[in-house]
Amino acid sequence: MSTPTTNQPPAQLSRRQRLLAIWGRDLLIALGLSTFFILFLYQPVRVEGTSMLPGLQDQERIFINKFVYKLEPIERGDIVVFHPPFDPSQSYIKRVIGISGDRVRIVDGQVFVNGSPVREPYVPGEYFDYHSMAQTTVPPHSYFLLGDHRSLSKDSRDFGAVDQSYIYGKAVFVYWPVDKLGILR
Repeated sequence: MSTPTTNQPPAQLSRRQRLLAIWGRDLLIALGLSTFFILFLYQPVRVEGTSMLPGLQDQERIFINKFVYKLEPIERGDIVVFHPPFDPSQSYIKRVIGISGDRVRIVDGQVFVNGSPVREPYVPGEYFDYHSMAQTTVPPHSYFLLGDHRSLSKDSRDFGAVDQSYIYGKAVFVYWPVDKLGILR
C-alpha cells in the first residue's frame, strides 16, 4: 500500500507563518491602542518658548492628558495647554493661578488670591516680575493663567482669564530630553 502524498508545507514554514501572524496581530493591537491613547487620552506636545522656565525648557517634549478634565476639575497649580482667546490657532502652556470666582491681584510681583499671598516655589528670583496688577475676579467657567517665567510670559495679565472651553489638556509627563524624563508636578 502506498502512502498518500500531501502538498503541505514543511513544519518549519507553518511555524514561521504562525510567528508572523502573531507578530502581525500584536502590531495591530499596539497600533490600535497607541492611536486610541493619542487621539483620546494623551497627546505629545513640544514646548515652544521660555514662558515656563525653569520647569519646562524650550523644545522639551511632554505628554498632555486630554481626558482628565472630563473626570475632575481644573485646579490651582495645574499646568494646562490651551488656545489663547486672541488667536485660537496657537497653543500656550501656563500654570493655573486662579479658578472661577477667585479674586486675583498682583502687588510688586507678589500674587494674591482671595487676599492671601500665593507661595510659588516654581518662580525663582531671576524669573520674577515686579509689576503690579489691579484686582480682578475670575469669571465663571474661566481660569487665571500665568507663566512661571513671569518677566517673559504673555498670560492672563495681558489677555485676561481664559474660558474653560479653550483649555484642552493638562501637562503630565516630560519624555524628552531623557535626563528630565518624569511626571510634571
